Amino acid sequence: MLETSARLLKLLSLLQTRPSWTGAELARRLRVSPRTVRYDIDKLRGLGYPVHAVPGAAGGYRLGAGAKLPPLLLDDEEAVAVAVGLRTAAGGGVEGIQDSSLRALAKLEQVLPSRLRHRVNALHDHTVSLAREGPTVAADTLVTVAAACRDRHRLRFGYRTHDGSEQVRDVEPYRLVHTGRRWYLIAWDVARQDWRTFRVDRVTPRVPHGPRFIPRAEPPPEVVPRGVDTALSRHRAKVTVAAPASVVLAKVPDSIQVESVDEHTCVVHAGGDTPLRLALHILMLDADFSVDGPPELLEMLSVLSSRCAAPAPSD
Repeated sequence: MLETSARLLKLLSLLQTRPSWTGAELARRLRVSPRTVRYDIDKLRGLGYPVHAVPGAAGGYRLGAGAKLPPLLLDDEEAVAVAVGLRTAAGGGVEGIQDSSLRALAKLEQVLPSRLRHRVNALHDHTVSLAREGPTVAADTLVTVAAACRDRHRLRFGYRTHDGSEQVRDVEPYRLVHTGRRWYLIAWDVARQDWRTFRVDRVTPRVPHGPRFIPRAEPPPEVVPRGVDTALSRHRAKVTVAAPASVVLAKVPDSIQVESVDEHTCVVHAGGDTPLRLALHILMLDADFSVDGPPELLEMLSVLSSRCAAPAPSD
């Protein structure tokens, strides 16, 4: 049997890993009697930890939110995961949390055992982060949007579109999506009566929130990747490709929409931030194709064709 102090730490660690535990489960994990579990719960309460007892057949014990953050007890893998996550957050992407991430990382690395510190440092020393593209998002905005998703509150916000115009949108927020480059909100647009994707860096939440809503059925599986792909791409084109849809689907990300025409032809809904990127995405399909627009894409394809046909410079 563990000593009382070690047992209390083990009990606190268990309470942090799940929403609730029955007394019997805790007794079995700690190898003590249910009476000892009740004694240890009282000790934790005396130390200031808000451990709540939930009555009923499905009841048990759960660790509630207190006035201050209790010490988090992490196993080896959890500690490494938190350290890696903090270093990633310190690299940017969310405005205003870089300094907080570095402070938290310094505190964590100060108490990491040497064996874990070596693992974290090895990963850091042998990893190169590519320069981020795209704007950062205010942490307060992310927290506000995430809370609206969690609490099922209608969200009203100002929204800056691709062309720079300002709109006011009223949505039922569903989920935040992070692509590694940008943050997106997937939501049901109340006015348009359809699912829409919004870039969070263009969102300015308005308070107070709207009323609570009853969640709708989840959007079709293709809505999230297709919506994010559309939001990423300022320039888009429908490309008829001389290849079966199954062949093309194996070459493109899941976010690209491919429609089969017949067993030899398909239509690809391609996109890119610039006409050059859009043209390169199409050329990377490695198949004959035809496209009718937009004009800036046709012009870029003509430029690329001329460059490829130009004679090599002589020495």
